[in-house]
Amino acid sequence: MEVIKTDIDGVVIIEPRIFKDARGYFFESYSKREFDEKVRPINFVQDNESCSSYGVMRGLHFQRPPFAQSKLVRCVKGAVLDVAADIRKGSPTYGRHVAVELTEDNHRQFFIPRGFAHGFAVLSDIAVFQYKCDNYYHPEADGGISIQDESLGIDWRINPAKAILSDKDTKHSILADFDSPFDYNEDLYAALH
Repeated sequence: MEVIKTDIDGVVIIEPRIFKDARGYFFESYSKREFDEKVRPINFVQDNESCSSYGVMRGLHFQRPPFAQSKLVRCVKGAVLDVAADIRKGSPTYGRHVAVELTEDNHRQFFIPRGFAHGFAVLSDIAVFQYKCDNYYHPEADGGISIQDESLGIDWRINPAKAILSDKDTKHSILADFDSPFDYNEDLYAALH
């Protein structure tokens, strides 16, 4: 696998080695040994999958400490624009984001460490989205930033005003009104290295 660094330390894009022949293709979608060596040691404990139609936007979600989650995400059917936004107080990249298109054809994966809000917009008719998490889901730890916060400067490639959102996702605050539970200078940042 090839690890592509982004403008934000710790957030990476992963491209697998794909073997194609007349039968189709094969690739190793996850190897703990290789991930630990090339990205960082991690113990994923939960896999999730969602199916969404065009125009659905999910996010920007996170889990509050001590239930924070790192995620390794991919789109196995269709296409999404996937985004990680830095919400670590004191971070030199606070409020900045990385966006990557994940598709069933490019097989890319996106690693989002703890301390980031995560979301995606569906660009295809249907998208099946999978993610691995390094902590179990705890509903009481749910948090979010408004996916429609224009100050984040995210080009979702669909009109956020016409997006299909859950009721919960319409109620998240914008970044300017947000008090982050993550601190860049605490042990959280050290865990990224």
